[in-house]
Amino acid sequence: MAHEDKAITNTVDGGEAILQAFRNLGIDYVISSPGSEWAPFWEALARQKSNGTPGPTYIDCGHETLAVNMALGYTQMTGRMQAVLLHAGTGLLQGSMAIHGATVTEVPMIVMSGEALSYGEDPDYEPGTQWIRSLSVVGGPQRLVDPLVKWANQATSVHTIYQSTVRAGEMAQRLPKGPTYLCMPMETMMENWTPPAGMKAVAPPSIVEASSADVDKIAALILSAKTPMITTEAVGRDPDAFHALVTLADLMAIPVVEGRGMSHANFPKEHPLYLGGGAPGALLKQADLVIVLASRVPFYPARNAPTDKTIVVISDNPHKSFMVYQDLHADHYLEGDVASSLRRLTEALARAGATAAQYQERRARWRSEHDKIVAAQRAEEAKAPQTGLVDPLTLCVCLREIMPSDTIYIDETVVYGNIVQTHLPWSVPQSFFRTPTGLGQALGMGLGVKLAASDRPVVVLTGDGSFLYNPSLAAFGASKANKLPILAIIFNNREYKSMKRNHLALYPGGLAKQTGIHFGNKVDSLDYAEIAKAFGGFGRRVDDAADLAKALKDALAAVNAGQTAILDVVMAR
Repeated sequence: MAHEDKAITNTVDGGEAILQAFRNLGIDYVISSPGSEWAPFWEALARQKSNGTPGPTYIDCGHETLAVNMALGYTQMTGRMQAVLLHAGTGLLQGSMAIHGATVTEVPMIVMSGEALSYGEDPDYEPGTQWIRSLSVVGGPQRLVDPLVKWANQATSVHTIYQSTVRAGEMAQRLPKGPTYLCMPMETMMENWTPPAGMKAVAPPSIVEASSADVDKIAALILSAKTPMITTEAVGRDPDAFHALVTLADLMAIPVVEGRGMSHANFPKEHPLYLGGGAPGALLKQADLVIVLASRVPFYPARNAPTDKTIVVISDNPHKSFMVYQDLHADHYLEGDVASSLRRLTEALARAGATAAQYQERRARWRSEHDKIVAAQRAEEAKAPQTGLVDPLTLCVCLREIMPSDTIYIDETVVYGNIVQTHLPWSVPQSFFRTPTGLGQALGMGLGVKLAASDRPVVVLTGDGSFLYNPSLAAFGASKANKLPILAIIFNNREYKSMKRNHLALYPGGLAKQTGIHFGNKVDSLDYAEIAKAFGGFGRRVDDAADLAKALKDALAAVNAGQTAILDVVMAR
């Protein structure tokens, strides 16, 4: 059908089918780095706005990685799946790193990109020569992302667009959760669409719970253990699970360690049962029961797993199909919704007669260990210089003292990752997120988190090398256009320090060590603070620790006033 005929008859087409599916799936935002093939969807959006029909809000942003990461960040905060529209095969490739990040973090998402089918041979429709020359992909663009997503397919007919979109959304939200992909050909979208009878809101996924027998078995193991411990990487992805873990740990006086692969705020740091992050070390040697909670790699290398201990794995999806290698060394599994499993374990323990009073001696022991860890951290911080180039410890302390307690941190540091995760504070869930997979995703995640939590400060922490991987100009443009002020803090060590560190670790007596000749570690020195100013934001370079507190307070004030801010902080090490 010719596009002109459609305009005259004012019939609805496949673009309306997509939008109606998004409405019925309960999608809040359609986030897009747009391509010209999406005119049918834009027409449907114009109709929605003109008619005042409730439906998702459309957000334009200038880079595909940014679009996907904004959706990822929003869903991390809300638990609500969103939709992303990208351009053709090339746009899909640009967004592929972030799509893989959604898979690795098990974030549901519908991703679509366009395609052409007629290549100018349809006398009633001219798609443009770019499709036959360079945009189309042999076998369809789904081939590009099939290994990276949960499911990938092409909408083959206008009659199947609606249900195919609904199906993609339903699959994305079922275990294991993750992104799904649909290729949407322009010619298919532009065909007249007759809405099917009986369209309605799509039912949400049910909660899959562990069996009562399994819950009782694990509760019995906990009751009989003398020194149980918990290690977790991502229980904090669900606020209910975060709180349920606190309740269980409190009842049984079980210490909690965040594993080295932690990706969320998982437990209140000021809690006396919090024993820090990283490898469990000495605690693991003392334990007789190890509870591995929402973790992908609890032991590294896996051969170092404590096979002389009883290991219980609690997860809704313990075996990650996206991982090339994984060995959990489990003796028992408790599979199902994590928050539900933790609540039911606590209930089973209480029914069996467990009370917090019975474990006061164990609680006092771990409180003492917690206090020692905190004291050691504060002593280390006290040694950091307060003038001259900024020590990363000084920066973390400054953040802890000045930023509001409900601040959300998005971490994309590399060299300073352990310092950041150890010395930043959090006491509530959804206070800390680690960016997934490759570098260059923090700004997009930060904007998505801010979209979901407009009343909380959002701070993106990144190195200067990591910052350059981000689609920074597009990100700050989207920040301004959508009124999403965030604070980006650059840990600027003026090089890819991790490259040099790894080189020297592998060749401690090599030529690079002897001569100072290094490759792969150079970073162009830029005035990063000026980038914020180009978008009407606040920017400042800090190269003296004595100026750090005021700079941070000024940046926070700017963010509170609606400006995105950049602090370019020059590191002493």
